[in-house]
Amino acid sequence: MSLLDRHRAVMPSWMPVYYGDDALEIVSGSGRRVTDASGRTYLDFFGGVLTTMIGYDVAEISDAVRRQVGTGVAHTSTLYLIRQQVELAEKIARISGIPDARVFFTNSGSEANESALLMATNVRRSHQILAIKNSYHGRTFATMAVTGHRSWSSSALSPLSVNWLASADRLRGRMAGLGDGDLIDAAVDDLREVLATVTAGDVAALIAEPIQGVGGFVHGPDGLLGAYQKVLAESGILLIADEVQTGWGRTGDHFWGYQAHGVTPDLITFAKGIGNGFALGGVVGSAAVMNAVPAISFSTFGGNPVSAAAGNAVLDYVLDHDLQGNARRMGSILMEGLRALSYDILADVRGRGLMIGLEFVRPGTTEPDPAATVRVFDLCREGGLLVGKGGLHGNVLRLGPALTLAEEEAREGLAILIDAIATADTEFRTF
Repeated sequence: MSLLDRHRAVMPSWMPVYYGDDALEIVSGSGRRVTDASGRTYLDFFGGVLTTMIGYDVAEISDAVRRQVGTGVAHTSTLYLIRQQVELAEKIARISGIPDARVFFTNSGSEANESALLMATNVRRSHQILAIKNSYHGRTFATMAVTGHRSWSSSALSPLSVNWLASADRLRGRMAGLGDGDLIDAAVDDLREVLATVTAGDVAALIAEPIQGVGGFVHGPDGLLGAYQKVLAESGILLIADEVQTGWGRTGDHFWGYQAHGVTPDLITFAKGIGNGFALGGVVGSAAVMNAVPAISFSTFGGNPVSAAAGNAVLDYVLDHDLQGNARRMGSILMEGLRALSYDILADVRGRGLMIGLEFVRPGTTEPDPAATVRVFDLCREGGLLVGKGGLHGNVLRLGPALTLAEEEAREGLAILIDAIATADTEFRTF
């Protein structure tokens, strides 16, 4: 029995596996490349969903983890002091941009967002939350409730009262075709209307991704979150920035995605890249908000000595090697090359830094074309490049290479992408 058959026999049917009956088993990795069980090597432009942020087999990270494992202590719980956790919290508090910050570590982005919602609802004594259509915030009960993406909403049940703001999608919907200023004005009007009509007046928080991840890297213009916060502040409503995918310099121009918006969030959630594959997430926020939880709470494994050791090594590497600057430079190479393309099936190239989305449509329309997207996705693999998929309609390719990406690798990946898009465009224009 193949590994895929064994997987299907013991895993739930709702767990997707890329490439269907030709699913990959990745058995080794080095730098920005991975090798599958057949021995074929690929350039990785997805990094386990933007998680292997420094790349594979990085000595500084591996050595830090080995040193901690070598002590024999992989876990103690937060009922005891954990030096690695405290040191990492000090660094994150310092770079968060939030005065008098506190940090709580979790195992994942879902748990980080769940924790942020717990804090915000306690501060405001309200279970009303504002969220953005097309968003994704996790698979736990509360985070699923604030996920505005039907494909990922597994239940209509919810512990929260959620009201929705319009997505900044400029291809379709109420924001279609709007310029930056007009979009911000329309978004603020939408927020005011929602607050005036369908809330009870004591909303706890707005949770927002600076760039929507699973939603296909849709994002509003710079300043949008700042415009939102001016309205929120009139009623004391908190702002939660979900930086699970946008944090740690990935957007190139800024260390945190929120910094493009002239705003300081009350809470920032993080995960994915900070662990570079080790389970690590968390929340950083002002002491007044973070301390609002009225009972004892902790995460058994959050910020454990091994994951925290990895996190310290990752963050030190990001800062010491100016990976934010590299994300900006390599992202520019990819973005310029992709935006220079003119193919009927390619409707939009968007994103920032090393977070780039390609949206595919039926030629001559803005109608989403998931089939063309899958074709480009498969052609990329055939060419030796791994990319991701997403978007509300399943018609967006997601590029999230490691922040250590080298220029020759960026150009190699770009060439594979261009060939794949050109081939698919020729095929789909004949239909």
